[in-house]
Amino acid sequence: MAADDDTDNVSTRDGEEVTETQETSWLSRLGQSFAGIIFGILLIVASCVLLFWNEGRAVTTARSLAEGAGLVRTVAPDTVDPANEGKLVHVTGMLSATGPATDNDFAVKSDGVRLVRHVEMFQWTEESESESSKKLGGGETTKTTYKYKRDWVDKPVDSSKFHTRDGHANPQMTWRLRQVLPPGLKLGAFSMPESLMRGFGKEEPLTIGDEQVAAMQKHTQKPVQAIDGAIYVGKDPAQPSVGDFKITFAEVRAQTASVVARQAGPTFEAYRTRAGGNVELISAGSIPSADMFKEAQDDNRIWTWLIRLGGCVLMFIGFALIMSPLSVLADVIPILGDIVGAGTSIVAFLCTVAIAPVVIAIAWFAYRPVVALITLVVGGALVAGVVYLSRQRKARKPAASHA
Repeated sequence: MAADDDTDNVSTRDGEEVTETQETSWLSRLGQSFAGIIFGILLIVASCVLLFWNEGRAVTTARSLAEGAGLVRTVAPDTVDPANEGKLVHVTGMLSATGPATDNDFAVKSDGVRLVRHVEMFQWTEESESESSKKLGGGETTKTTYKYKRDWVDKPVDSSKFHTRDGHANPQMTWRLRQVLPPGLKLGAFSMPESLMRGFGKEEPLTIGDEQVAAMQKHTQKPVQAIDGAIYVGKDPAQPSVGDFKITFAEVRAQTASVVARQAGPTFEAYRTRAGGNVELISAGSIPSADMFKEAQDDNRIWTWLIRLGGCVLMFIGFALIMSPLSVLADVIPILGDIVGAGTSIVAFLCTVAIAPVVIAIAWFAYRPVVALITLVVGGALVAGVVYLSRQRKARKPAASHA
C-alpha cells in the first residue's frame, strides 16, 4: 500500500494543480494484481453475456422490423378508423396543438411541438492525470495531478467527491434541462404520446426578452438579465462566479411528421411483433414507411457492431487483468516487466480475438442456426481450400528442385 503521501498546498484559483505522490511496494502491487484476477474473470463473464445478448437483441430487432415492414398499412391522418384498431399503421400528417408549450418558471411560450430549456451553471471541475514509474525491486511511484478550473457545465458536478474539496465547493443546481410538450398535441386526428415526441425534430433557438427576465427574478435573489439570447443569473457575465446560470430556450416548430406504430384508440403505442420486439418509429417530414424501416434496420446494424466492439474491449481488459501478476512479478527488473507486460497484452488480444467470435458464433447457433450453419460451411471450405493450396505449393517445390 501507500508508504508515502505528499500533497501540495491548496488555493482557489483557476488552473490550480494539486499533485499527490504515492509509493507502492512490490508486494502490495503483487497482491493487488492477484485481486484483479477475480475482477478480470467477472469482466470476461460479463463480456460473454453482453455479446450473447447483443446477437439475440439484433436478431429480434431485425426480424421485428422485417415483420413490421410486411404488415404495416398506410392510413389517412384525418380520421381514426376503428377497423385499424390494434394494427400497425403508417400515418403522415401535420402536427398541431390546442395551445402553446409553456415553461411556467420562466414565462416562456412556444407555438411549436416541443419546448426545450437548456441550463448551464458555472462550477468547479476536476481533472486528474497520473504518471507511474517503476523502481528496481518492483516498487512503483505514482504521481497524480489534480487540476481545478471553473467552467460552464450543463450537469451538476459533485464537488464532495473532489480530491481537494476546500475552496472548490459547488452549490446545488437549481434548474435543469427540461422538455415541455404543448397541450392537445395531435397528428391529424391522432393524439401524440410523449414517448414518440421525445427527441423529435430539429431544435431552433427562442428569443428571450424582458418578460422572461422579470419572471425569473421572482425565483432568485441574484441579478437577472438577458444576454445574447440567454437569461443570465449572476452579477457580471464578463466575470462569472460559481453558482451563476446561463439559461437558453429552443423550440421544435410545428411540421409534418411520419409515424409507424400500433393504432390504440385515438393514439399510438408500440407494436409488439411475433418476433418479440417492438416497433414504434417517427420521422420528420413525409417519409414512406419503407424508408423508415430501412433507416431503423441501418441503426440496428450500427448498434450491433458498437456493442460487439464494447464486449470485445471488456474481454480484452479482463484477460489483461488475469495476466497482470506476470508483469508485476517481472517488474523486479523494470525493463523486464515492460517486456512481459507487452507480451501479456498481445496474449490478451489474441485470446479476445479467439474467444469473442466463438461466443458470437454460439449465439448465432442459438438465435439464427441456418445463418450460422452456412457461415460454418463457407468458413470450413475456405480453410480447406487454403490447406489444399498450401500442400500443392509444397509438393511443387521438391519437383522444381529435382529439375
